[in-house]
Amino acid sequence: MLIGAHVDPTDPVAEATARAADAVQFFLADPQGWKAPQPRADAEQLRTAGVDVYVHAPYVVNVATGNNRIRIPSRKLLLAHAKAAAAIGAKGLVVHGGHVNAGDDPATGFDNWRKALAYAQEAGGFGLPVLIENTAGGDNACARRLDSLARLWDAIGDHEVGFCLDTCHAHAGGEELLGLVDRVKAITGRIDLVHANNSKDAFGSGRDRHDNLHGGTIDPELLVTVIRAAGAPVIVETPGGTTGQSDDIAFLRAQLGAETSV
Repeated sequence: MLIGAHVDPTDPVAEATARAADAVQFFLADPQGWKAPQPRADAEQLRTAGVDVYVHAPYVVNVATGNNRIRIPSRKLLLAHAKAAAAIGAKGLVVHGGHVNAGDDPATGFDNWRKALAYAQEAGGFGLPVLIENTAGGDNACARRLDSLARLWDAIGDHEVGFCLDTCHAHAGGEELLGLVDRVKAITGRIDLVHANNSKDAFGSGRDRHDNLHGGTIDPELLVTVIRAAGAPVIVETPGGTTGQSDDIAFLRAQLGAETSV
C-alpha cells in the first residue's frame, strides 16, 4: 500500500524524500484562484522519480453549481488541470464534489456534473482518472452524504470517474466511519485514493479542519481500519509540516505493514 502526503509544489520529489513517502499530492496552481496551470520544468523528474504523483484541483472548481459564471469556468479549469496533471505522469486528479446554491434543486447539480464530464469527453478526455472527493460541509453538497453520492453516481457512473475518500470529511460530514468503505463501494464500486486525516471537530460538525492521526476526535485505530478496508493508496493532508506528516506516514506504515518504495 502506497503512503504519501500533500506537499508544497516547489519540489515534490524532495518533499517525498524528506517524509520517506511513496506518493505526493500537490496543487499545480493557486488553490483559491482561477489561473490555468503552467508547464513544469521538473515534469520529466516527476514522471521518472519512482514516486506516485496525485494532483488536487483548485478549491474554486464547482462544476455542479447553477451559476454559469462559476460553472463554465470550472469545467474549463478542471480540464486544464487534468491535462497538466497527465503531462507530469500523475495517477489522478482529485476534485471536490461541489454543491448547488441554497434553494436550487439538487438534481441540477448531478446533471451539471454529467454535462461537465461530457464536455471533457468531447474535448478529448481528461487524460487521467478524475477522482471525486467527498466533502465535509454544506446542506447542498453533491458528495457530503452517501445518499447524495448515490444520486451523483446514478448521473455519472457511466463516465470514467473514480472516488477519493477523505476520512475527516466523512466524519465531519456525518457519516460513520465504521463500515463506511463497504457502503461507499456499494455506490461507486471503487475507492481509488484515501485522504487519511483526523478531524479537529466533532462528528457531523460540517467543518473541514484536518488534524494529525493521533490528534483530533477520531480514534486512530478506526482510521487504520478504514484505510485497510479501502485498500487504496493513501495521502495524509495533515498539519505539522515534514515532522508531523512523517510521523503520520510512519504510524500508518507500522500499522498496515507497508514498506516504503523510496
